[in-house]
Parts: sequence; C-alpha cells; structure tokens
Amino acid sequence: MGAAPILLTLLADTAALSASETKVGDVSLGDLAANYGTPLFVYDEATLRARCREAASVFDDGVAYASKAFLCGAMARLAYEEGLCIDVATGGELDIVLRSGVPASRIIMHGNNKAHNELERAIAVGVHRVVVDNFHEIERLRTLVTVERPLHCLVRVTPGVEAHTHEFVRTGQEDTKFGFSVASGDARRAVAALNAMPGLSLHGVHAHIGSQIFDVAGFRESLTILATFTRGDDFDELCIGGGLGVPYVEGESAPSITEWGTAMRRAARDVGLDASIRLIAEPGRAIVAQAGLTLYRVGAVKASALRTYMAVDGGMSDNPRPVLYGSGYEAFDVAQPMATRPQSVRLVGKHCESGDVLIDEAWLPATTGVDSIVATPVTGAYGYAMASNYNRATRPAVVFVADGRAREVLRRETFDDLARLEV
Repeated sequence: MGAAPILLTLLADTAALSASETKVGDVSLGDLAANYGTPLFVYDEATLRARCREAASVFDDGVAYASKAFLCGAMARLAYEEGLCIDVATGGELDIVLRSGVPASRIIMHGNNKAHNELERAIAVGVHRVVVDNFHEIERLRTLVTVERPLHCLVRVTPGVEAHTHEFVRTGQEDTKFGFSVASGDARRAVAALNAMPGLSLHGVHAHIGSQIFDVAGFRESLTILATFTRGDDFDELCIGGGLGVPYVEGESAPSITEWGTAMRRAARDVGLDASIRLIAEPGRAIVAQAGLTLYRVGAVKASALRTYMAVDGGMSDNPRPVLYGSGYEAFDVAQPMATRPQSVRLVGKHCESGDVLIDEAWLPATTGVDSIVATPVTGAYGYAMASNYNRATRPAVVFVADGRAREVLRRETFDDLARLEV
C-alpha cells in the first residue's frame, strides 16, 4: 500500500512541482528552509489576494476577513488593500490591526466577553461595527455610548442551527456561549434594548453557525431564520458569519468562496430578503488555509513493532489542530514532490507528549528521512494563530512569497523574547 504524489489542489495557487524541487510564488521551499530555518510558515501572497478579492466581489461592502484564522500586520494590510474589513475578537487583535495602518472604520469588533476597556477603545477609535453578544455587554455600552460618542453595531443571534462539523467548533445551536437566542425571545429583547439606546445605530443581525463546514445547507437554513426574524425591522445589513470549510486531505471537497456567496444570494432572493439589505460574511479559513504550508526538518526516525515514527522539529506548539480536533493533514518531501509515497510513518513533534502527533499515518517517499524537509500543506489557518510556547518552544517565522521573492513578516521568536516576561 502507498500513496500517489501530493495533490496540487491542496497547495497554493502558484505551487509548481518538479522532480527535485517545490516552488511557491516562484520561490524554492528548500531554499526558504535553508535561509529562514524550520519550522517555517510559508504563505503565497497571490493566493491570499485572490481569495480576498473573491470574497469582496461576491458579498457586499462590509464583508470581513476573520483575522482569528491568521493575523499579523502584513496580513491585515493585505486584506484591507483587497477591499475587506478586518474582524477582530480581542483588544490584542484590535491593537495589531490598528498598528498595521488599517483604518478603524474598516474594523469589526467581536467577542462574547468584551472587557470594558476593549469596548471603550473600540468606540473611541470609531470601529466600523461592534457585534453585540449578550445583555451584560448591552449594560456596559449604556455607560459608554452617547450621542457625542456614537456606535454602529450588529447584534449576534443564535439561529438554532446545528452545523455538520466537529462539536467543538459548532456555534449556531441553542446550547452555546455566543449570541442571543432567537427561539427564546432574547434576540428580540436585545434588539429592542439596543434600538432604545441614544447614540447607538443598530444596522442588523449577525450569526455564525460553526467552522470547517462543507455543506451550504446550514448557511441557507441560518439565513432563512435571520431573514424571517428581521422582517419588519428597519435594518440595512445581514451577516451570515464565516465557517466555510477547506479540503485538508485527499478526498475532501468544499465550495469555493464564490460558490458559497452565490448560493447565499440565491437563498436571500428565495426568502424574499430586501435587495437593498447588504449581505455580508466573515471568511477566515477559506482565505488563508490553502495559501499556507509549514516546513519541518526531520530529526529522528524510530521503527517500532507497530509503526515507524518520524519526528520533526515542530509539532503541537505550531499546529495544535490534530490534538484539539483530530484534524487530518497530508505531508510531502519538498525535494521530491512528484515521487510516489510508499513509506508510512506517524509524523510526530518534539514535545514531551505522546499525543504530539501531526499526522497519524503520513505517506512519504521511501528515501525521506533524517534531515529531509517535509511540508504539511493547508496550514495557513489556525496554525500560527494558535501556536504556543509549550516546552518553551519559540514560535516559527512567517514568510510571504510572491513573484520570486520572499519577505519575512514575522521573525522567529528567540529565547530572549521568552525571557523578557520574567520579573
């Protein structure tokens, strides 16, 4: 048993394979590993820009990049340049987006437990929208919003839709920490409370049903509930959230951003949503996942009675998704990307955990071994964003590649960086 060469469809748009080299953005991945070290996150700028433009074209103005998927100053600027707002969920995300030069008027503030100082700063800088999540937040806003300090907002509602995805990333069902329930009447009470607040302009509703969703049926159901709920309200905006999935391994498929947006526009017409209401969304993973990959250097190979373990110089500190969600990935050797992959290994990290497994059964060329550079594709979302310093590991560098050039957008952490927090 074995596996065919890596599928080009799992790689960035500009990926090019030869017998002895893999290039992305016309830059050799082997050269990047040599120049910047490993682990290393590599993003194809052309793919990032293409996905951003796709979202901007199929949804109305106000469509946002969900920055939790991957955020740094360069990414925020890129999404803004391509016409998107930036969705943030914490004071830290708000801060780095503002530092990147994105105007506050293109930032949307989320969060199920926004602190007083986070709301205060969002209002002071004049963000595009605050998405209101609960009644305690409404009470905080009463002390902050005035006619002189106005606020534009959406209200997050829970439509009661159970998306077909991992239970940890479902957010649209009744039993969730997010938003106001439509079924219980809380959503309607929240709308009334916000509409009565001087200085606050409520533009519409927002819902998010989950992440890594392959079927648009759940989005269609949610949109129908939102359209019915808001019929008669004088709203000018409706946000269906994000959560569109991407293929991670051979055999998976997902709608494109265009197919998703087209289906949502059709659903909006079918339920009679007023054509003047802006239909917006918040894609994150669908913009950055396929654009990114991670490079590792193999440090050890160990054969046991049951399997062969291949250990790389990263692991759960730079990609916790396999541990958290049982997420699947593929792997390939960047020096022989077109070779068949007959070698079955458990690709593991360097951390002191038996569960530090990147790929339970990875297939690689027979000659891949110690010192080989192995890539895991489709790691552009929730890799660096969820990276940790477990075992005092330093977070990897991030490079963007385009037109034969590489630029470092996040440098590799150093031990001195970690020691700066000591007091």
